[in-house]
Amino acid sequence: MTKDSRTSAAKPRSIRNTQSMIERADPIFALAFDAGVMGLSAKSVERRLVHVSDRQNGTREVVDFVRCSYLGLDNHPAIIAGAIEAIADYGSLHWSCARTRLNFGLLSDLEENLSDLFRAHVITFSTVLAANLSAMPILASGYLTGGEKPLVVFDRLVHATLAVHKPLVAAETTVLTIDHNDVDMLEQICRANPRVAFVCDGLYSMGGAAPIDELLRLQRQYGLFLYIDDAHGISLFGFRGEGYARSSIAEEFGDRTIIAASLGKGFGASGALLMLGSQRQEDLFRRFALAFAFSVSINLAGIGGAIASANLHRTQELLDRQIALGERIKQFDGMIETEQTSLPFPIRTIMLGDERAAISAARQLLDRGLYTSAIFFPTVAEGRAGLRVCPTASHLVAEVDCLCRELRSIIDGPAADGSDRVHADH
Repeated sequence: MTKDSRTSAAKPRSIRNTQSMIERADPIFALAFDAGVMGLSAKSVERRLVHVSDRQNGTREVVDFVRCSYLGLDNHPAIIAGAIEAIADYGSLHWSCARTRLNFGLLSDLEENLSDLFRAHVITFSTVLAANLSAMPILASGYLTGGEKPLVVFDRLVHATLAVHKPLVAAETTVLTIDHNDVDMLEQICRANPRVAFVCDGLYSMGGAAPIDELLRLQRQYGLFLYIDDAHGISLFGFRGEGYARSSIAEEFGDRTIIAASLGKGFGASGALLMLGSQRQEDLFRRFALAFAFSVSINLAGIGGAIASANLHRTQELLDRQIALGERIKQFDGMIETEQTSLPFPIRTIMLGDERAAISAARQLLDRGLYTSAIFFPTVAEGRAGLRVCPTASHLVAEVDCLCRELRSIIDGPAADGSDRVHADH
């Protein structure tokens, strides 16, 4: 990349054109819903088996490769029991009250539990979207960067629940967007500006990860403030499931990093959290975070389930499930080659390019009892449509093997040379 093109890659991108996005994407969404590969109603059975209601085939059992419960904890008996016990104990599901006024006592127990587990000041939210919405104005305000408003840099592929807030941040400070994982460009920006905050994912929802070690180097060298959405990395890494980002940071969390994470996905419960680095930051968020001051907490079932999961994270079972997940990922990589092959993350994308080909492939797999995600614009860039697959710790060896064989037959057909590998487009 030339210097001029690199410079142009870092420019304000706070203007949205939702009308254009809808006009371009709506016909493909309609095709996916008509094909019956989106909007399915289902009931979980065991492990990754679900009963789906399918207009074309009625209700039947399929193997789910869509859900992001990478460790298979979302239907763990202990988490279900924790949810039921919390509701029974409090005689309620939900309090309609802003959290600056009244909180469940059990929620305080959960936040203390998570703070100890992840070695940070933890505040919980109902969703990661609510957590990110709460954090962005405070980040832009300068109160996290020594009273000086930072230049806020977004990774181009940051999750939609962060990217949507660029105009909100731009109302208070300068916003730039740089190419995905462009550490060199970010370092140039750090050299030229005294206060810089970088917003990125830990693990990206369509595969790959942030270069955490390089980002921490920039933090040490330039004082870079890091906001990392590690929704897909939590529980999968670290002795206590701290996640991809937190497990890369030393014992002392420090006050120049915030990590957002899901309490669903790998954690297997419900809700979200922010890991903060100081009591002052915690106080700011408890007083001024939008979803804290003007919305409600995780409901009691989610709180009880999250406490049960936090307790599971302190047992050998966490490591056993992390190991099982790694084995299923390696098994998939041994049969299907993707852009993510050899990466230790549980998201694989098979790029087909054409939206209709992606929807057709997802439909054929569903007809064969395997549910995968057809992905297309605006979830991914135009021309990069394909399938997204999530191997998990709860999938059987035979189920992953079946998926790979069916993928091969749909995408490539029988290989003339007898090869066992499918080559997705790059």
